[in-house]
Amino acid sequence: MGGCCSGAARAGESPVPVGAKSFAVRGRAAQTIAVKGGESFVGTHEPVIASDGEGPERKVWLQDFHLEVEAVTVARFADFIEATGHVTESERFGMSAVFSPLLKNQALVTGGVVNTPWWTRVDGASWKEPEGPGSSIEERLDHPVTHVSWHDAAAFAAWVGGRLPNEAEWEHAARGGNQKRRYPWGNEEPSDTRIFCNIWQGQFPRHNTLADGFFATAPARSFEPSEAGFYNLAGNVWEWTADSFKVRSLSKAAKLRNDQAKKSADKVLKGGSFLCHESYCYRYRIAARMGLSPDSASSNMGFRIAYDVLS
Repeated sequence: MGGCCSGAARAGESPVPVGAKSFAVRGRAAQTIAVKGGESFVGTHEPVIASDGEGPERKVWLQDFHLEVEAVTVARFADFIEATGHVTESERFGMSAVFSPLLKNQALVTGGVVNTPWWTRVDGASWKEPEGPGSSIEERLDHPVTHVSWHDAAAFAAWVGGRLPNEAEWEHAARGGNQKRRYPWGNEEPSDTRIFCNIWQGQFPRHNTLADGFFATAPARSFEPSEAGFYNLAGNVWEWTADSFKVRSLSKAAKLRNDQAKKSADKVLKGGSFLCHESYCYRYRIAARMGLSPDSASSNMGFRIAYDVLS
């Protein structure tokens, strides 16, 4: 991402990133960027949230791969559902987690989340009714699909002949290769006046100034792409990766997180979301991460697809 961007173009108006190639997959065509592998690294020696396992930085060796320019959209996911009849886990469970201020009908709330009153359980919420019965995706077809679990994302990836990126690949693409940077656009901190991505502006959770133009998700091709050509690797929606969540630090808190993660087979998500703010969820940094059980789904969780380079 280049300079400050106060607005965002819709997907149909956004320029095609230099180097992007149309990729023939099932459903509508996707665009990918070829990412050169080699020696790289994952994590950081300067973790901000050490208990998440952001550090230590460690070397990895990556094969060349392709990564989609944007997160999978509602429209593409709808193609998948129509073609396969896949039933998402939110639909099978009969509920999903919804960011409470998005609800127009508070009567739909059937439960809360401990210590996070802005999250509510809503019966009937799913990818096609993101705020529960009566809500619609018609105005969000170019937004990232949400309320999809890791299992749902993996099923979509298999259908299009791809896979979920691993954490090291995701970070390598976000940094634009083997270079040190805090964010996909560089090291400058986003703020309420310097807008690089879709995160919370103002005081979370009481007031969002909407300085970036969005209260919830933005179109998948919002804001300026990174130098490599990727949209929204920071903010907008969390993105599932292929990796299991592990914490390598030896602190007591990290050991507890590891034990909890092993019990639930948590998977790593990257990138943060529209709810992130430095005072609350400072996880839109490249090295930041979150672990959740693979059947989790919510208003701010999506994914993008990687592909192996065929020899």
